[in-house]
Amino acid sequence: MPHSPNDAAVELSAWLQGRRSVFVLTGAGVSTNSGIPDYRGADGRWKGRSPITYQQFTGDPAMRARYWARSFVGWPAVAGAQPNRAHAALATLESRGVLSTLVTQNVDGLHARAGHRNVVDLHGRIGVVACLQCDQRMDRTLVQEDLKLRYPEWSQHTAAAAPDGDADLEGVDLTGFEAPVCPYCGGMLKPDVVFFGENVPRQRLARALEALAQSDAMLVAGSSLMVYSGFRFARIAHERGLPLAILTRGVTRADELATLKLDADSEMTLVDAIG
Repeated sequence: MPHSPNDAAVELSAWLQGRRSVFVLTGAGVSTNSGIPDYRGADGRWKGRSPITYQQFTGDPAMRARYWARSFVGWPAVAGAQPNRAHAALATLESRGVLSTLVTQNVDGLHARAGHRNVVDLHGRIGVVACLQCDQRMDRTLVQEDLKLRYPEWSQHTAAAAPDGDADLEGVDLTGFEAPVCPYCGGMLKPDVVFFGENVPRQRLARALEALAQSDAMLVAGSSLMVYSGFRFARIAHERGLPLAILTRGVTRADELATLKLDADSEMTLVDAIG
């Protein structure tokens, strides 16, 4: 049963008392109030179509062009998003020395912009583009400007926002739209994020696991934990006997592992619990 924001805040505040090193994992529910849609509903199911996979992106030129067309239209919503009070509250918790490390499944970079110093972007950042051939990295805005020059008429397109800078372009003719290529070597460009079907880079995962090993509790905020890359941390925390609090709307994959489950809005609860 959903908690009232006040009740959830009181319970979370009490749970945080005496903690010295809390490992925090965040998901899309922390960024929804910044205008970035999430993938799943309160029941844990997809709200729309499943995201593109790494195999589809790299193996099918038409799918790759479609991805970039949707991203071209959807990118301004992510580029213009601002950290909300949930990001600020967690940054406050870090400044008080209570939060040890924040691992986020989000790719929007909003935690860093809110002032977090110790963030692990588990799935990368959508604001960076990588070449799969020469490994060159570049700012996403540079790719956006290149696409504007090549397809000026596409700047007039508007569409409903979708997760992670995607946009709903159902029914739009994509004829003639081609995916951008690396300006250095002509290779395939891909946002520097972990697509479905990819693994989290080993060094990044190792850093997150080391941080969890040094923590005395774990807090999940805004994640259903349906993706294994996030769920694994909750499972490890449970196996080690660490207190596990989960704050998110609806069901999660780790509800049975939690010592505290709060079905409530992440932003309102974090603000009232942390101050």
